[in-house]
Amino acid sequence: MSLDRIDIAILDTLQKDGRISNAALAEKVGLSQSACSRRLDNLEKSGVVRGYHARLSNAALGHQMTAIVHISLSGQFEKTLSDFEAAIKRCPNVLSCHLMSGEYDYILRIAAKDLADYERIHKEWLSAMPHVTKINSSFALREIVDRTALGLKPEMA
Repeated sequence: MSLDRIDIAILDTLQKDGRISNAALAEKVGLSQSACSRRLDNLEKSGVVRGYHARLSNAALGHQMTAIVHISLSGQFEKTLSDFEAAIKRCPNVLSCHLMSGEYDYILRIAAKDLADYERIHKEWLSAMPHVTKINSSFALREIVDRTALGLKPEMA
């Protein structure tokens, strides 16, 4: 999908405030409400806008620890990857999972209440995953950047 400067303005505004009303969004980007609604509908249908959600604080919900976990599997055969990916999707503490190139097959970001909770997650989930041969865990000391908004610029159009 080709994006023009108005589409980019809509996306930029939604990244900052996903709860903005259509009327306020239309005013902000200089469109009528119906034109703005049509553009937003097209952005949603094309998959550029994947959804809307609340951004929660892990710490406020009792998950004070973030672990970055590197996983190696027994191989990179299609069945090995699909078995692992199906299993990791069921672990509620996994915030993100990426198939990687390089030394490890996957990198995970995991939320845990504390070290004892991470030990439980490691024992009950990570080491029980199919085809896992190596788990390397690191613990975040402090979060520096956690963006949800992509820096959009008019020249992207």
